[in-house]
Amino acid sequence: MRNHDHPAPGINEDGMTKAALRTRLLAQRQAIPAEVRHAMDARIGAGLLAWWNRHRFGSLGVFWPIRGEPDLHSVYAQLARQGVRLALPTVAGRQSPLVFVAWEPGAPTVRDAYGVQVPAAGETVAPQALLVPCVGFNDAGFRLGYGGGFYDRTLAASPRPATAGIAYAFSRVPFAADGFDIALDTIITD
Repeated sequence: MRNHDHPAPGINEDGMTKAALRTRLLAQRQAIPAEVRHAMDARIGAGLLAWWNRHRFGSLGVFWPIRGEPDLHSVYAQLARQGVRLALPTVAGRQSPLVFVAWEPGAPTVRDAYGVQVPAAGETVAPQALLVPCVGFNDAGFRLGYGGGFYDRTLAASPRPATAGIAYAFSRVPFAADGFDIALDTIITD
């Protein structure tokens, strides 16, 4: 008999695997009309600025949006104008944590092996805080990502940067965390 308060790791309370949940949430995200997405991204951006104003991190790991993730480039530009040092994640190896490379809005980028835009050049930095894109998230602050474990390996390192998950509100779904999952400090949604 399954306990609905604590589903088995990798299964949500409806019996969906993380893979099935990920597929459903990605389809929902891709189906958002452009004008609705723009408004949702603006609300996430306002939340991000409010979060940053409370903490005033001097360096921030950000992300280049892929697969329908919120596009926060306008907020990145605002933060850069306020002196925040931004960095984009790069994949150093399949089983390695992410490496963050200094980046400024408008600086040249190239596509990596995963099809993600990364800085064309720059120095490696250790940001004080990270914006972590979420396919989904649960009430305990655990993130459902793409399944590669890159952010989990990154957050397992010490010292751990502060974290803010970035997601659309509809992405809040129940699922059990696996043993290697690391909860985020906060989740910013629309």
